[in-house]
Amino acid sequence: MFQEKLIESKVNKGITTPKGFKSVGIHCGIKKSKKDLALIVSDFPATAAGVFTLNKVQAAPVLVCKENLTNGDTFRAIVCNSGNANACTGEKGYQDAANIAKEAANALGINAEEVFVSSTGVIGEKLPMDKVIAGIKKAAKETSENEFLSAAEAIMTTDTFVKSRQTSFMLNGIEVSIGGIAKGSGMIHPNMATMLGFITTDASIEKQTLQKLLSSANKKTFNRIVVDGDTSTNDMVIMLANGASGIRIEDGTKEYNLFEEELFGLLKNLSMDIVKDGEGATKLIEITVDGALTDADAEKAARTVALSPLVKTAIYGEDANWGRILAAVGYSGIEFNPDKFEITINEVKILKQNYFVTLPNAIANQTLKAEKINLLLELHFGEGKATCWTCDFSEEYVKINGSYRT
Repeated sequence: MFQEKLIESKVNKGITTPKGFKSVGIHCGIKKSKKDLALIVSDFPATAAGVFTLNKVQAAPVLVCKENLTNGDTFRAIVCNSGNANACTGEKGYQDAANIAKEAANALGINAEEVFVSSTGVIGEKLPMDKVIAGIKKAAKETSENEFLSAAEAIMTTDTFVKSRQTSFMLNGIEVSIGGIAKGSGMIHPNMATMLGFITTDASIEKQTLQKLLSSANKKTFNRIVVDGDTSTNDMVIMLANGASGIRIEDGTKEYNLFEEELFGLLKNLSMDIVKDGEGATKLIEITVDGALTDADAEKAARTVALSPLVKTAIYGEDANWGRILAAVGYSGIEFNPDKFEITINEVKILKQNYFVTLPNAIANQTLKAEKINLLLELHFGEGKATCWTCDFSEEYVKINGSYRT
């Protein structure tokens, strides 16, 4: 399923594409055999931005990262382990997360406040700190520009392929790059980002400006994806900008606009990679609501359709059951006139205004044979428009999550 993405990830250097960044992923013993510890390091002090889960239950690494981001001005490293979320672990978990930052700082010769800490995996279990500390010391010696793939692998849990992207572009005659890796497959419902993502750039960007860029791009990418409706305790996206290219990005400039466009494109690609890899997924679904009263209403309707188990199972079964789609928009809470509702699937109109069905069911169902499904829902009620991404629900989703801890 969607294995071509693994090939794509090998032809770019992801988070180490920007100048001055190194990374590595190793096996430290949290998992039985797969890589489970990633380290990302900037050769130079970097500014940082972050977005974090809005779940009331927040894992210890989230708390440590938020404190460091608030109190610090420059940053140098990100440590992420997989296989254990270090969530719901109380004061011990918080101290473990803080100690991970300290151990990484000692190994790299920097300050603990310059290190972000992230974890993903099973909730409610204590970290095997002896293994993690040994792994950090080992990883610090092995970071390299060429270890981008191993770092992307080390943050995976139920993911079936790595999510690694990069983009390079010219600003004032100088090449600037943005790189990123992400993990996410299940427990995906945006209330911030709903996943882990680590983004690097060699542009020079002041902290407040970088936060504005990341928050804006996140809102229309990671915050528009849905797999199963569950918001994790560990979600975060961290972005580092180390200025190694020599190009400065300032708000209100043409350079800012181009950088913003490139960042949006990279985050959008990572977002779609996550949805494609949804647990048990066989189809990527893009839902565009057009003609809502406002953009906010359009987003609300698109999210509701993306969350509907009945819509997602119908698409898995290749049943163009337009009534389920219309019903989902109907309970989304937005104002619209159902008589004016129209549905187009992969450029084929299947429902026109006044509930006019354009095709027999058997023919309409053919529109759902593809792996990429585009749903266009036209409300003819205003100028609002928004797009969200989701995936179908299959029997495999139940199997994966029914045995997640066993």
